[in-house]
Amino acid sequence: MSTLLVTSTEDGTGKTAITIALAKQLQDNGESVGYMKPKGTRLESAVGKTRDEDPMLAREMLDLDAQMHTFEPVVYSPTFVHEAIRGREDADELQDRIEESYANLSAESDHMVIEGGGKLSTGGIVGLTDSDVAELVDAKVVLVYEYEQPEDVDEILAASEQIGDRLAGVLFNGVSESDHDELAEDVIPFLNARGVENLGVVPHDESLAGVTAEELADQLGAEQLTPEVSGDVRIERFSVGAMGSEAALKKLRRLRNSAVITGGDRSEIQTAALQASGVSCLILTGGFRPSNAVLGEAADQEVPVLLVQTDTRATIDRTESRLSSGRTQQIETVERMQELLAESVELTSLFDLT
Repeated sequence: MSTLLVTSTEDGTGKTAITIALAKQLQDNGESVGYMKPKGTRLESAVGKTRDEDPMLAREMLDLDAQMHTFEPVVYSPTFVHEAIRGREDADELQDRIEESYANLSAESDHMVIEGGGKLSTGGIVGLTDSDVAELVDAKVVLVYEYEQPEDVDEILAASEQIGDRLAGVLFNGVSESDHDELAEDVIPFLNARGVENLGVVPHDESLAGVTAEELADQLGAEQLTPEVSGDVRIERFSVGAMGSEAALKKLRRLRNSAVITGGDRSEIQTAALQASGVSCLILTGGFRPSNAVLGEAADQEVPVLLVQTDTRATIDRTESRLSSGRTQQIETVERMQELLAESVELTSLFDLT
């Protein structure tokens, strides 16, 4: 039996969609496959119990019938973290719990696909980083990475060193057309020369990336101040406008498909954001309405302006949470990822297939 753990250095890299899509592709090829996410990190309250949304989607799409606590033996909630820091969680017992769940889920499977929790380092306080889990269940590791610039190589090499010999390679996800040649001609050969294998390059697909301004407004409970502007624009990342206008404009011009979060009374930041072509949305905090001049410019530039009553810190947290979860919970997202992986990744290079 082969076991593969999919991890990433950051949240929001498409790890969930990739993990479930790989498992589904195996199933479609006639293979028996199991799934688990040892550390439940994307949490919601359901029927009085905290649980992760990702195993729920995997259970549905893969038609698995194990109980939810088996798919996610450790609920990595804020309460859990606080208890662990206070020394009230037994690391050995947690490892035993994961091993028991793994044994049950893999008993009748030819392959196991394991989703990492949050990011590579999550779980370190109880000795359960993704690298630790891979060692525990004897898994190969796929590192999912969203490449944007050559400086990313530093982080990839650091992750490779942490994972060690269990690293199967790097799967680059969401790569834009403009970045593809640099990645293929310079970065991948550089990594190959240092023993880091390229497992595939998944192109950027707008249907998978980020959320729409309308979806984000619903999450934030925001009022859209530009009703004439479509809320279908895509938001993949965000930036906080908290500097002077000149510095802000220099920073904002480097953005792409981004929302800018700033105070509703910061007209100079708002104006600078509207001059940057990569800004898709303005999120104004504190309940302060902007000037008519700003709203008029936003309408001309077709940039939706969202007004929230919460302060900037709370808005950042909620926006980050929504963007990190992206559109993963939709079956259509995983199905589209499966199509992209079929074109980008050779399953025989990841699993023991005959």
